[in-house]
Amino acid sequence: MSSPDELLRIEGIRKTFPGVVALDGVDFDLRRGEVHVLLGENGAGKSTLIKMLSGAYTPDGGRILAGGEEVRIHGAQDSERLGIATIYQEFNLVPDLTVAENIFLGRQPRRLRMIDKKRMEADAAVLLERVGVNVSPRARVRELGIARLQMVEIAKALSLNARVLIMDEPTAVLTSEEVEKLFAIVRTLREDGVGIVFITHHLEEIAALGDRVTVIRDGRSVGQVPATTPEDELVRLMVGRSIEQQYPRERADRGTDRGSDPGSDRGSDPGTALLSVEGLTRDGVFHDVSFEVHAGEVVGVAGLVGAGRTEVVRAVFGADRYDQGAVKVAGSALRRHDVNAAMAAGIGLVPEDRKGQGLVLDASVEDNLGLVTLRGATRAGLVDLKGQHEAAERIAGQLGVRMAGLGQHVRTLSGGNQQKVVIGKWLLADTKVLILDEPTRGIDVGAKVEIYQLINELTAAGAAVLMISSDLPEVLGMSDRVLVMAQGRIAGELSADEATQDAVMALAVSNPNLTPAPPSPSTSTSPSTPTTITEPEAGRGR
Repeated sequence: MSSPDELLRIEGIRKTFPGVVALDGVDFDLRRGEVHVLLGENGAGKSTLIKMLSGAYTPDGGRILAGGEEVRIHGAQDSERLGIATIYQEFNLVPDLTVAENIFLGRQPRRLRMIDKKRMEADAAVLLERVGVNVSPRARVRELGIARLQMVEIAKALSLNARVLIMDEPTAVLTSEEVEKLFAIVRTLREDGVGIVFITHHLEEIAALGDRVTVIRDGRSVGQVPATTPEDELVRLMVGRSIEQQYPRERADRGTDRGSDPGSDRGSDPGTALLSVEGLTRDGVFHDVSFEVHAGEVVGVAGLVGAGRTEVVRAVFGADRYDQGAVKVAGSALRRHDVNAAMAAGIGLVPEDRKGQGLVLDASVEDNLGLVTLRGATRAGLVDLKGQHEAAERIAGQLGVRMAGLGQHVRTLSGGNQQKVVIGKWLLADTKVLILDEPTRGIDVGAKVEIYQLINELTAAGAAVLMISSDLPEVLGMSDRVLVMAQGRIAGELSADEATQDAVMALAVSNPNLTPAPPSPSTSTSPSTPTTITEPEAGRGR
């Protein structure tokens, strides 16, 4: 029998797809005014479970109860009618519509049978203020960076006045300040009696916000524990084993032999400057950015949202324009604004938005892995299909991609396995410089460690890695040097020994226009000269 405070109960839920058992007897319940954390590795079945609650999937077995009554959820309207709102990890927004139009899509207020645009924008402004984001309701969604898109999604969910709010990795792209704002919103909703299903891979968030935790492993619920459970026990429940080292960076002194990858031309002499960025400038976005990344090292890039991190690396890769400066690969100047030239020179980019920019979602795993090498495998208009297949099979096995087969659509993979495919296509291309933008966003602790080990293998083979991350412990744990950006400039550089959270944050919130960056004790490549710069724009990313 359900308690009066019970909002939702799932009993013995089962869901299968061709060749895959996604869920096999999952139990879960949610009470009024609680934050119930759903924890599990990528591929454990969390996304499948919430898609059944939102009406995207129909269960093959088991039952769902709302308010003690068994219910059938056949679509989004059924879910909304039951008071369930879902904020997905991958945004469900229409780029060409305004913020207000997205928040009230399908539910626009009307006056005399016409959409009341003024009222809609006013109501949207109230919601945006509630979530603490400074965005105009009239702004086009395509103009916003990822962090602001996340807050628009939260505002959209709040507009539904839901009794059950499902939040899938809502903090993945937020700064610490934005996370605190979000937590304040969640606590207010909890006090109002809303039940919140909270999915996160940031274990430190569980005790800070949660009440209970249900752990799912391999499609089964394996335990329900208090949110105060120690992190190492949560990891053991989640992955079925202990993880001794969360950030297993294997550093080597520059100038010592790191070896090379047999049969690969990726390796270079240890210490060689594989990537040199000199005075890169784009008016109003970033200014006079200079740095180097050497063979065998990981250079982390930290900074607040709006600092210009993503814009700089996209310009380096040729995806975005820049007005001044130069990019060199192994000493040779790179033709600007030319992605093909960057790829031919050995630069690879794993973008922050893996689904929107890194994958062809309706193509197979094999086709996605072969995207970069397809042109080189084509002779006289004919593709070496056998060679491409063998290469895809080898790299998928090396990366441990969990899939039904190479023909499986990438869309159906978990987030961690999708990320492995994005990285894998660059490995097949023998990339010399790999740029990783938020490489572990939305990925569980087990998959993170696998990606970190992969980074170690790349640098051991002589590749250079430039890593952008909003996860500060990740930057500190995996970087040999840390570049900190503030207001579109390099505010400072720290060696691995000097890089602490306090030191990085002090630079990240500094104003390079007023306070010169402190001299770096490490080997700085090209310090930038402070100058006037505009404040971060609403649409600027990282």
